[in-house]
Amino acid sequence: MTTSTEAINTAETTASEQETTANQSETSKLANVKEVLAYLEQQFPLCFSVKGEAKPLKIGIFQDLATRLEQDSLVSKTQLRQALRVYTSSWRYLEAIQPGIARVDLEGEAGEQIDQQQADHALSTLTESKNKAAELRKARIAEQKAKAKPAADKADKPAYKKKPNKTANISSNSTKLSSKAEPKPVSPTVTAPALQAIANEQLKVGAGVLVKLGQSPMTATVLEVHKDDVTVQLTSGMVVKTRRDSLYQS
Repeated sequence: MTTSTEAINTAETTASEQETTANQSETSKLANVKEVLAYLEQQFPLCFSVKGEAKPLKIGIFQDLATRLEQDSLVSKTQLRQALRVYTSSWRYLEAIQPGIARVDLEGEAGEQIDQQQADHALSTLTESKNKAAELRKARIAEQKAKAKPAADKADKPAYKKKPNKTANISSNSTKLSSKAEPKPVSPTVTAPALQAIANEQLKVGAGVLVKLGQSPMTATVLEVHKDDVTVQLTSGMVVKTRRDSLYQS
């Protein structure tokens, strides 16, 4: 016969096991886009690849993924949407969009072929993304050189003793004339508006932000937030991974 104490202990154990199972399910979710793409390659190897040549995806493949992985606790629809956006905006994928190449479904079965208009659009996006990346590299190099120059100048500058001012003993008349000279007007300094750091509650997927890459901030949309690492997409379509402290309110 079960005592009241045994019943209470059994109920507490069951509740603890349920809580542990829920916590394990929560922590087992894939952490970022990279892990989601690796998981998609594992589940659908004839459709997705993280290295080498990419295959053009069937139009509407997100719905197929959402249906197939509906009961999968590892990945959510939001994560799938973000992963597809990153996958299809990569240079490797855009280079695969060529006229006459067939799109594939989740099982790797060939479907409709890519037409010239779709290929031209992919080439335009690829060219714009590469140009933007080149501009960012130049801006970063220029910024690094600008930071390094003051330190180098300071190190190369020889130490010297201050010479006595030989013009200290000038005549009193010259001093009076100099004192009457009108001061030169000082031009007002125009300063750019200060950037405001983005608040934690505003930093979420889909939020519009300003990302400082180089000398001037650029408008972007948040794709993923993982601790201090944030993945954003610029208006040009280029996806950039940056730090939280490089983001500001738009």
